[in-house]
Amino acid sequence: MVDFSVLAVPGVQALRPYEPGKPVATLERELGIRAAVKLASNENPLGPSPRALAAIQAVLSELHIYPDGNGFALKQALAHRHGLTAEQVTLGNGSNEILELVARTWLGPGRNAVFSRHAFAVYPLVVQAVSAEGRPADALPVDSGQPFGHDLEAMLARVDADTRVVFIANPNNPTGTWVSAGALEGFLARVPPETLVVVDEAYAEYVEATDYPDTTQWVQRFPNLMVTRTFSKIHGLAGLRLGYSVSSTGVAELLNRVRQPFNVNSLAQTAGLAALADTDHVAESARVNREGLAQVTAALRDRGLDFIPSVGNFITFDVRRPPGPVYERLLRQGVIVRPVANYGLPTHLRVTIGTRDENDRFLNALDSVLKA
Repeated sequence: MVDFSVLAVPGVQALRPYEPGKPVATLERELGIRAAVKLASNENPLGPSPRALAAIQAVLSELHIYPDGNGFALKQALAHRHGLTAEQVTLGNGSNEILELVARTWLGPGRNAVFSRHAFAVYPLVVQAVSAEGRPADALPVDSGQPFGHDLEAMLARVDADTRVVFIANPNNPTGTWVSAGALEGFLARVPPETLVVVDEAYAEYVEATDYPDTTQWVQRFPNLMVTRTFSKIHGLAGLRLGYSVSSTGVAELLNRVRQPFNVNSLAQTAGLAALADTDHVAESARVNREGLAQVTAALRDRGLDFIPSVGNFITFDVRRPPGPVYERLLRQGVIVRPVANYGLPTHLRVTIGTRDENDRFLNALDSVLKA
């Protein structure tokens, strides 16, 4: 019997796959419970835009036809939204695919990528998969204004002549921390021009901090800047897998060389167009999150639980004990949250902000578990 594991490329041999949040159907099947609530994957509790749902219904009869492989209409709409040209937009099967395309295009043996120690788990995965070196930089200390957040000076110190990519999540998952406009602009000015800086803005639409930057407006000034966005979060289209990046035309052209044909399906393109136009749904989603984040933050503070201040649609909190038993007991009460020990936060759990009722259910379940 051939052991194909030893025949895989070195990066894949040691790779551990990304573990998504537990699905509701799986939990209910395993434990024989009903009406579970999932607060594990930072999904929009309001769901998709009604306009997006109607648009999908209107094109269901056309599923025998291949999608537009260039995504012309959606790219035009995104270019208009950001004041760029369609040639600067790259569509992805979720923004995760864009991150993988970056790794396939610029990384490999003898090259490295820099990211923060508690940053999004996909960064080290895509780096390792192409047998490049991942260089995590120490994060900001717990007593700083952005505990566990990106330390841009530490990241810059990890950049060398072989660094081809720097990943920055702004705001960052799972910490919810963020980088200000001035700090990020200064960082970009000091990074070598041959190093691509990927700023992941998956949660940008939730941020209300006054000095949070919209770096899609900077790609003309910084040719080595790429910005990724997603329709999975505030637009509520996670099930369709739709994301995109904006960059210089040269960077986008290279991504399109390795991008698979028809990587974004026709339903996703149609729904994305409709979702972009539904600004009321985006505003309502942001309002529900703002109120829910305040609700959960105040409740954690009242319970004496430390948490990482967040500007996203989630919050990571410290249970001050091994979180596995807490997580499992929450599951038995029908509440799914997310362990984050794999992010270097061994006593923390992350919870997505839901509706007020969902937040109440989580807090009541947490009280019961912690008392036990």
